[in-house]
Amino acid sequence: MGNRGGALHNDRREIVRPFKNQRWITCVLEFRGRHRSVMSPGRYTELFFLDEAVAFAAGHRPCAECRRERFNAFKRAWKQPDASASEIDAELHESRVEGRARKRTYETAMNSLPNGTFAEVGGSAFLVWDDSILLWTPVGYRAKQPRPAHLTVTVLTPEPIVRCFLQGYEPEVHASARALKRGA
Repeated sequence: MGNRGGALHNDRREIVRPFKNQRWITCVLEFRGRHRSVMSPGRYTELFFLDEAVAFAAGHRPCAECRRERFNAFKRAWKQPDASASEIDAELHESRVEGRARKRTYETAMNSLPNGTFAEVGGSAFLVWDDSILLWTPVGYRAKQPRPAHLTVTVLTPEPIVRCFLQGYEPEVHASARALKRGA
């Protein structure tokens, strides 16, 4: 689960903005017995992701409270490990959106991308993993293809997060990705 810094919905549970501030985080579904009603009036809007790799592609980072170990690992992989959460959020925000709503992407060689990165290939989103790419769907990864050689792609994961992957942070992925990698 994640959020984008506040209420993105109105009292009728209609989404009225793409984000409220720069703090886009991913949280665990259960933490210290807390309970929430989804889209409570005046409270932050809950966002749900298939897995951590998808949340990263959307531009989120691990929560420093409920996902402290993952946040610390992410911070160690960050270009400045002593950066504050606010400094990380500010840089991530610059790399994930243009204006108020347009997703920022960039082009690079497919063979330069680390595990966990999302790239657009043929109009679809694929997770890069080892020598393969896995087709993303809202309910799981559905098809495995060999990673195309010598292809320039649109990268959906923000560049600072890709750098963290290159520094050894490996995102958690849905069971369907692991099954495809095993050939099941």
